[in-house]
Amino acid sequence: MSPPSVRSRVVERLPRLWALWAASRPSQVALVGLVYLLGVGMSTAGAPLVAGSATASTVADALAPEFVSRVLAGALALLSVTVAVHYANEYADADTDALTDRTPFSGGSGALVRTGLAPSLLGRATVGACVVAALAVVAVAASGLVTPVAAGLLVAALVAGLSYSLAPLALVRRGVGELVNATLGGVLLPVYGVAVVATPTATAALATLPFASVVGCNLLATHWPDRRADGAVGKRTLAVRWSSDRIRRAYAGLAGASVAATVALWWGGVFPTTVAVAHLLAVPLLLRGWAVLTRRPDPLPSVLAMVVTALATTVAWWAVGLGVAS
Repeated sequence: MSPPSVRSRVVERLPRLWALWAASRPSQVALVGLVYLLGVGMSTAGAPLVAGSATASTVADALAPEFVSRVLAGALALLSVTVAVHYANEYADADTDALTDRTPFSGGSGALVRTGLAPSLLGRATVGACVVAALAVVAVAASGLVTPVAAGLLVAALVAGLSYSLAPLALVRRGVGELVNATLGGVLLPVYGVAVVATPTATAALATLPFASVVGCNLLATHWPDRRADGAVGKRTLAVRWSSDRIRRAYAGLAGASVAATVALWWGGVFPTTVAVAHLLAVPLLLRGWAVLTRRPDPLPSVLAMVVTALATTVAWWAVGLGVAS
């Protein structure tokens, strides 16, 4: 018999600590950080995405203490909000996660299932994390390191993120969860990154639409394996409400919308060529995601499409902003 892994020993000896770590969803926290940096990178391009000049046009500007301190303050406040929202989601989904067959990208973290701990642990953790998040937002706003617009967006993200999972709204159980999630992760989050260091324009929000569409594809793919468990506990996700054919049509529509919006924004002068190309790199993954959607419980291609889009566009915006590419 092979010896237990390090993780198994931690789960056995420190179940509460491990559960809190796992329920924070570290991989998703990392992705949130990446999309935040995507928004900050967008700010380096200047107008028409921001109301004013570029926040950083050289590597020296990006490394300047004032710029770095603002970015770090915004990241720390965002981290606290993200953990609070993740705890709330894990707490609200305890019944679903106990029923579903987990994949690496669906079915929650599995923290409560693996440890056998009561959901009340995450209920208390949600309250504590919300207090920390509120204090963090107040602190960075009062310090002046984060703009009032950015602080307001963080408050909106916290309220919407909690409403996504928790009663009385529990938006994910009312058939609008995918829209809320895609808006938060695909639009509000990168715009928040812009707002931390600059004043975003309406064009900045428009520029996020191709990525938000890819986020929507990812949500359709990751919710599909959980549809039976979600339906059993009353969660009205689109995977529960819609037929497989309708899910596939919606996925194709979102993928097509992402490509069309990318071309339109490039044609309209909003996207530099490098950024437009970066948005299109994940098209083969979206095609693969559509091919397996509803036919196999395999959201990996769609998850990779979202991650590749986030990573490629982040690099592209920073490269354009700092003068490395055009």
